[in-house]
Amino acid sequence: MKNILYMIAALMLTAATLNAQSDEFFEPKTTISGYGELHYNSVGVGDAERNETLDFHRFVLFVGHAFNEKWSLKSEIELEHNYIRGGQGELQLEQAYVNYHHADYLGLQFGVLLAASGLINEFHEPTNFFGVERPEYAAMIIPTTWFGNGIGLYGQYKGFDYRLLAIEGLDPDKISYSSGIRGARQKGYMADASRMLYNGRVDYTGISGLKIGASFAYNLAEGDTNNVAIFMFEGHAKYEKNGIIAVAEFGNISYDKGILKNSRGYYVDLGYDLSKVVNFGAQLAPFVRYSQVNPAHETLAGGNADKQYGFNQIMFGLNYKPNGNVIFKIDYNQKERLSDNLKTTSLNLGVGYIF
Repeated sequence: MKNILYMIAALMLTAATLNAQSDEFFEPKTTISGYGELHYNSVGVGDAERNETLDFHRFVLFVGHAFNEKWSLKSEIELEHNYIRGGQGELQLEQAYVNYHHADYLGLQFGVLLAASGLINEFHEPTNFFGVERPEYAAMIIPTTWFGNGIGLYGQYKGFDYRLLAIEGLDPDKISYSSGIRGARQKGYMADASRMLYNGRVDYTGISGLKIGASFAYNLAEGDTNNVAIFMFEGHAKYEKNGIIAVAEFGNISYDKGILKNSRGYYVDLGYDLSKVVNFGAQLAPFVRYSQVNPAHETLAGGNADKQYGFNQIMFGLNYKPNGNVIFKIDYNQKERLSDNLKTTSLNLGVGYIF
């Protein structure tokens, strides 16, 4: 706890030292934006009857306010699955922080922050990724959307983009075979601040069309029944130029004790915007994905437990953007469980927007 108090005091002192006199001609401004997505999913497991659902998966509003040219408030509130009933559906505050922007190379953040890991956790709007649903990797390895209460630094310098965070830690008692650390997130609710999680990301964007980087996260997580040291490393890259859209992410989480030893996964996307060769007046991008994800890649029990929740996946799909703010998606994918080769097939349709 002392460490986090020292960090908060240091950041506040830094902000006070750097803060310049406000521009007397600046007019405070409030902005509202958001995104949403409607999904149709038809899922079949083995020979069982297919399950079909139609769900307005997410309705999200961003509210921001610029107090002056240096200080602002940024927030994001999300409603999932239309409404909340009987423990189903969610209403959550995914971002809400005071932001101090000293210069492009240095800014400070205080509040509910998104973890700086991977390509999608910080930029998870439906226009930013292939496929109707977010990649399985982004759910089972990096638990997108992953957020927590804390403090952070960020900046850009000579083609490098960085973020450093100290946010609430994880609950090791809720780590599971099926979803790794996903259930261990505290989500900002009366979060235990005795064991903070330290997280950092660096990206290089100095080459046109390319974003490449890596991140880490470390937490000596303290629970009611055990303490677990958790370390995450992930690497990611995205290239988008001349019609080519290529994406790759790899992540590994190691645990020093408990039921899991490692969670691991990766995926690779390759797509091409056909409007570069045929004038559609809009982006039309077929794509293919290969993925392997296993939240219980290595377990204390060993044997079949290492394969029960892991799978290989192949996906084919199409993204259509009539403009930069609306997207239509279709994909077909097949997952094969590592333990017994059980196949799950999905046909998904979606429409999303951002404004």
